[in-house]
Amino acid sequence: MAIPWEEYFRLTSQEKLPLKILEQNVDHIPPVLRLLEKKQELVDADQGLQAQKEVFQTRRASLKQRWEQLEQKEQELKGSFVRFEKFLQDAEARRSRALRRAAEERHLAGHQEAEALRRRAQLEELQRERARLQRRLQRLEPCARLLGQVLEQLPEFQEVPELVARFDGLADMQEALRITERQRLAELEEARARLQRLRDAWQDELLQQGQRRVQLLQQLEAARERTLHWESKWIQIQNTAAEQTLLLGRTRMAALNLFQLVCQHQRRPPFLDIEDTEGQLEQVKLFILDLSALLASLRQAEPTAPAS
Repeated sequence: MAIPWEEYFRLTSQEKLPLKILEQNVDHIPPVLRLLEKKQELVDADQGLQAQKEVFQTRRASLKQRWEQLEQKEQELKGSFVRFEKFLQDAEARRSRALRRAAEERHLAGHQEAEALRRRAQLEELQRERARLQRRLQRLEPCARLLGQVLEQLPEFQEVPELVARFDGLADMQEALRITERQRLAELEEARARLQRLRDAWQDELLQQGQRRVQLLQQLEAARERTLHWESKWIQIQNTAAEQTLLLGRTRMAALNLFQLVCQHQRRPPFLDIEDTEGQLEQVKLFILDLSALLASLRQAEPTAPAS
């Protein structure tokens, strides 16, 4: 590894230090020799620096080459990793496809097994249905012989299906009549129940109307009593109003008389309306206040009697 320039100068100065100390001990050294020594020192330093520089350049070139080799190896490793990753992805994809095919095959096998079981169950059900139909055919064989004998006695029917169809029609008609009869009976029961409910409701309505009539009679009697009470109150109010009206007329007449007396005393004609009782009382009040003030001033103006 290259030595830094500062370290080189430090080492060089340490190597030259004893020599300088010895030189200082010499009493007389010519300046030319000192200059030559300085030049020699500079030449030695340049040579050392040049050598260090060459070593540094060599090591730098080797490091650069080593770095390039490392980068190349890194690229090779990256390529190897990419190829390995691709190999892993391909292997995983092949494994996934294999697992998917195995799952599909298992599913298909399960489906085929379930289908086989279903077909086997259908076959067993058909076999049971066949055995049941055979047993039913054995049971109905006497009926078939009987129907053949009936068909021989009834020339209007040509085949057994016609006879069976006629019988089915009659049976359906009978069933329809039974259903209609049950519906009519149900409607009759419902009508009876509705009639009973109406009778009960009519009885309840009569009872409620009777109670309502009693309540209305009681309310009518109470209303008559209240009417008599309020009629007496009204008569009393009318009498009181007449008395108040009479009192009011007397009061208004008295106020008018006082107002006229005040006008006579002031020697001026009445200037207010006869119906303006409040104004008349106000004028009387003002006259009384003025008169009171005048009397008070007269009392104050009278000389005080001498003491005996």
